[in-house]
Amino acid sequence: MRTGLAAFSQVLSVVNRAALWISGAGLVLMTVFVAWQVFGRYVLNQSPSWTEPAALLLMSWFILLGSAVGVREGNHLGFEIALHYAPHGIRRIMLAVTEVMVVAFGIAMAWYGAELASGTWSAAMPGLPIPQGMDYVPLAVGGVLIALFSLEKLVRLLAAGEEVPLIRPDEPHLVAVKD
Repeated sequence: MRTGLAAFSQVLSVVNRAALWISGAGLVLMTVFVAWQVFGRYVLNQSPSWTEPAALLLMSWFILLGSAVGVREGNHLGFEIALHYAPHGIRRIMLAVTEVMVVAFGIAMAWYGAELASGTWSAAMPGLPIPQGMDYVPLAVGGVLIALFSLEKLVRLLAAGEEVPLIRPDEPHLVAVKD
């Protein structure tokens, strides 16, 4: 069981790192697109029509991929004071309920994001030569990653008894909840 869990975690670690790098690249690229739009508008007196929809699409990608990374690494918002002071058994229940809710939320995001994408795929996106449904693909992908990352944390909690958020070993400043 531990070997399978370790292999699953290693695969998700690679996916997590890729999502983080794609998010960072998307943020940089979005900044370039917005700078090009400002340059075109104020210097060339002709604003490119593709920059705004492209920047918004990139923003959707890096926000939703970054959110999934935050779920896996435990860097998202939470009310942790009750978790910190709860007795061990109650804390495990609270953590399990939280992860089940996050998995359900991620599945709902993925499901409805995919429905929105498929429902709008035939329409053309204004300003870009791609289907309108591409606007909702980040929602579906982000939902899948959020569900997977939270499911990993739930399995680690229930099967291996791990209560700590999944942290990267190169970030020792992230501390676990104390007993």
